[in-house]
Formats: sequence, C-alpha cells, structure tokens
Amino acid sequence: MLQFGDITLSNWHLIFTAIFTPWVALGIILLILFFANYLSALSFADLTYVLPATSIGYVGMALLARYFLHEDISPVRWAGILLIVIGVGFVARGPALTVEPSPAANLPVPNSSARGEA
Repeated sequence: MLQFGDITLSNWHLIFTAIFTPWVALGIILLILFFANYLSALSFADLTYVLPATSIGYVGMALLARYFLHEDISPVRWAGILLIVIGVGFVARGPALTVEPSPAANLPVPNSSARGEA
C-alpha cells in the first residue's frame, strides 16, 4: 500500500487502484464469503451459539502465525487461546437453537366453572 501514497481529494481515484490489487480483492471476497456463511448460520442457530463458534478463527490464526510465519506466541497468549477453546467447548455442548413455545401454548385454558359446567 506504500506504493500508492496518501489518499487525498486530489488523487482519490487511487483508492480504486488500491482496492483492486490482488491481495486486497481476495481479502474482500473472503470477507463477503464469511458474512454470507455467518448469516446462513444465524438463520438456523442462535447468536449465543454462532458467535462463540466464530471465535475459533482466533485459534486458527494463532496456529497459522506460529507454524507458517514462525512468529513467537507468548505463554500468556497460548493461555488465552486455551480459554477460548474451553469457552467454545462449553457453548458447543448447549443447544444450537432455543426452542420457543408454540403460539397455541400461550392460549388461556378455558375454566370449566366459567362455562357453568360442574
């Protein structure tokens, strides 16, 4: 991105050049795919289930950074990653969808004494 310099009003057209570089365009496409998958997951599962499940991405990024980019990850960060895994494990054991009672269950039960029956 350094090759484009500052984006000002005089050279605002450079923003389109920066957006359509291959790596940035790939990132935009992957972000669109993530949101499409996220919305489809929310269509059949509760937010309290989907949101922690997406946090597994933090674990994946740490593992990729460690083994592919050879970055040093401190023990405190590994402990945080372990906490994320434990939390996701707790959430995964719960129900994916909170079942709501049917509308018929909310109808008042007729009182037999009100109808004059004994």
